Amino acid sequence: MDDPARPWLARYDAGQPPGLKLAYPSMVHAWRDAVRRAPDRTAIAYFDGALTVRELDALSGAFAVALADRGVGRGDRVGVYLQNDPQYVITLLALWRLGAIAVAINPMYRHRELATLLTDSGATALVCLESLYADVAAEVVPGTAVGLVITTSELDHQSRDDPRLLAGVRRARAAGTEDLAGLLTGYAGRTPPDLEVHGDDVAVLTYTSGTTGPPKGAMNTHRNMVFNAQSYREWIGVGEDDVVLGVAPLFHITGLVGHIALALLNPCTLVLAHRFEPGVVADAVREHRATFTVGAITVFIALLNAPDVTPDHLATLTKIYSGGAPIPPATVEAFEEWFGHYIHNIYGLTETTSPALGVPLHARAPVDKASGALSAGVPIYDTVVRIAGPDGAPLPPGEIGELVIEGPQVVPGYWRKPEETANALPGGRLHTGDVGYMDASGWFYLVDRKKDQINAAGYKVWPREVEDVLYEHPAVREAAVIGVPDAYRGETVKAYVSLKPGATAAEPELIAFARERLAAYKYPRAVEIIDELPKTVTGKILRRELRARAVT
Repeated sequence: MDDPARPWLARYDAGQPPGLKLAYPSMVHAWRDAVRRAPDRTAIAYFDGALTVRELDALSGAFAVALADRGVGRGDRVGVYLQNDPQYVITLLALWRLGAIAVAINPMYRHRELATLLTDSGATALVCLESLYADVAAEVVPGTAVGLVITTSELDHQSRDDPRLLAGVRRARAAGTEDLAGLLTGYAGRTPPDLEVHGDDVAVLTYTSGTTGPPKGAMNTHRNMVFNAQSYREWIGVGEDDVVLGVAPLFHITGLVGHIALALLNPCTLVLAHRFEPGVVADAVREHRATFTVGAITVFIALLNAPDVTPDHLATLTKIYSGGAPIPPATVEAFEEWFGHYIHNIYGLTETTSPALGVPLHARAPVDKASGALSAGVPIYDTVVRIAGPDGAPLPPGEIGELVIEGPQVVPGYWRKPEETANALPGGRLHTGDVGYMDASGWFYLVDRKKDQINAAGYKVWPREVEDVLYEHPAVREAAVIGVPDAYRGETVKAYVSLKPGATAAEPELIAFARERLAAYKYPRAVEIIDELPKTVTGKILRRELRARAVT
């Protein structure tokens, strides 16, 4: 086997060509063509409101002119501090039409985190929800380069407030800010001159979560975004007649590419519901007949455990993908048994502009017999994934090492951080920090992050393997495993578990369950049952918070 990254091409015949010709040089070109081809198609559905492609184009054009009149131009950075609302898409298109760069900001971020991103990016403007401005941004903005603040409300672009999400929301624009709705009205009918936007131009700065140090702004270019929007379209078969359910946060690379860029490229309808709440999202699927989504496995666990969500709610949602966190095989089986739909794995990072590996739509991911791990997939178009040893050399199938990725979706680097770029992306190859292996057929499996490995008396334990076993227990809803100090072993295994609604289980029962299924050094010596595991807004379980909890 000459290249351990590529044997899947010799055996995989599900109709995926090895190469993917880039359809457009930038997202701006893709959008112009979408407007020409399907101006009357619904672009966004938001509760009872809707925007056609033509209307979205007019709104983004008006906003672009308003921003230009206020000094925003090519290369300028603008913070976008919003939830999953139509204004997110309007803002992105407006900025891209000016050649400006969106700085995607997690709406859960508080003062210190917001200040870090605004300062690092050098943003000179901010578009945010009125509530986020009042609660957070008003105190942060004066200490940054931001000179323009435009606020908006989740009440816009729909007329039926959902009592579960929006009942308590009131309009309250603060002094010193401008109102987005007012700007769209005042600039209605105006459009900016066509600007040549290039593939190498940065479209979005998406910041890493900061789990291994200060957040870094990955420079996702227009070429990166077009390539992976096309990859979603071709790999999964999401066409113009599909309806995309936006469950991933739009600030996250999954939401930016797997929801927004994909829907704009097709074009097809994007369904938004402000933020994730299982009942609201399930109702949106049924009302708008959503067919495709991609989100963290915690989204599907929540839907599975929501008492009022029935198979009828998700009947049309036949193309389901999950990424961002490991998928326990037991959860995939339970979801398919109840809803009738298989959850396909997909793997990518901020630095790969969403997918690098994926399970094709009509395939099922194999489960490794030795570890019980569910495969993350095979490399998508034009993408080479290698398993590298400590010396950087490719390892043969079956051996565990670091995933190293190269392809058209890999970012050119981090914003104004040449040293970090050189360390993580030598020669344009992304050293992911994720550990895994490839089987003899070319399927890739993730084990864990390097830093999460537990060393118990010299034995190596990967948390993922222990977590997958705990997920097999009928009472377990979510599980996370960490290493904790131990006087005898140096480190030992501890599990944190949340239970399904109405289920009961005690610590000794869960320990015994794992002990029966794992080697003696792997099973958890302690299990703590808690109501909710700490997570990022994208659904990744925060092991660092559990480690902090364990030592307090």
